[in-house]
Amino acid sequence: MEKKKKTVLSGMRPTGSLHLGHLAGALRNWLKLQDQYYCFYTIVTWHALSSEYQNSKVIKEYTYEIALDWLSIGLDPAKSVLFVQSEVKEHAELYLLLSMIIPLPRLQRVPTFKEMQRELPDKDLNTYGFLGYPVLQTADIIIYKAEIVPVGEDQAFHLELAREIVRRFNHLFEPVFPEPQILLTEVPKLAGTDGRKMSKSYGNAILLKDSPDLIRQKIATMTTDTRRKRRNDPGEPEDCPAFTLHKAFGAKEQREELVQGCRTATIGCLDCKNVVIETINRYLTPYWERRKKFEKNPQLVWDILEEGNKKARNVAQKTMEEARTAIGF
Repeated sequence: MEKKKKTVLSGMRPTGSLHLGHLAGALRNWLKLQDQYYCFYTIVTWHALSSEYQNSKVIKEYTYEIALDWLSIGLDPAKSVLFVQSEVKEHAELYLLLSMIIPLPRLQRVPTFKEMQRELPDKDLNTYGFLGYPVLQTADIIIYKAEIVPVGEDQAFHLELAREIVRRFNHLFEPVFPEPQILLTEVPKLAGTDGRKMSKSYGNAILLKDSPDLIRQKIATMTTDTRRKRRNDPGEPEDCPAFTLHKAFGAKEQREELVQGCRTATIGCLDCKNVVIETINRYLTPYWERRKKFEKNPQLVWDILEEGNKKARNVAQKTMEEARTAIGF
């Protein structure tokens, strides 16, 4: 008998079209994981509502955009379950049950609660839903009994909290849930066009759906090392925002040549940028071709999500039966 594949769960908030940061930090890894594990990839609409409740009507449009990006980049519904969190109501039920047993001070100590309030000052995040974000995240993971959760180091704290909640549930009631294991993934620090972290909220993102010409234009005008005021001024790639794209997408040998050329001023900044422009456009060519096909048939995208919703629902319903029995309901 074939050994049972371990289960992986990961998700994204529907906040608009995806950019190169999502590709480098998550999607490339997801593509590999879907060939090794039983993967659930979810568009976490309720998580989006925790910060977008004043603009909730955009969530459906953004859900479509994310699904379109996922399918176009190569996530395969025959290999992975692609679904919408809010279409599987069992997430909400388990979230409610878990919220009964998590000590309030423990949630108030979650560092991202304060960090997000600082990063998004234009949004009122002082809500019960936003405070309970990590509990809902725990429900998302354990309702599929996911053994592996790929996260960057900045999210490791949430996973440790999820493990604590699982231990508390299993101790108070009956052992139902496995403790999810953290799969630390390298998340390259990708700079946007203005040198800050790439983010749609900063307006500095290079979107996956951008045309080759637009990508060329955005990268060609990117901020570079301030030492290189003139063509013959040597620079330091480690201090160059544009070079973060080479680190994420370029081949090692090629990067080493560019580092040498920058430090000796034998190449200019545009020469260096042209190399990564070609690399990124070449990488995204299959994505654009797949995207055109899906754009001609939007209903297919929704149908794929609905099929994923059904598969996720089947698993979640069985888990909830176990959880209710353990509690005594």
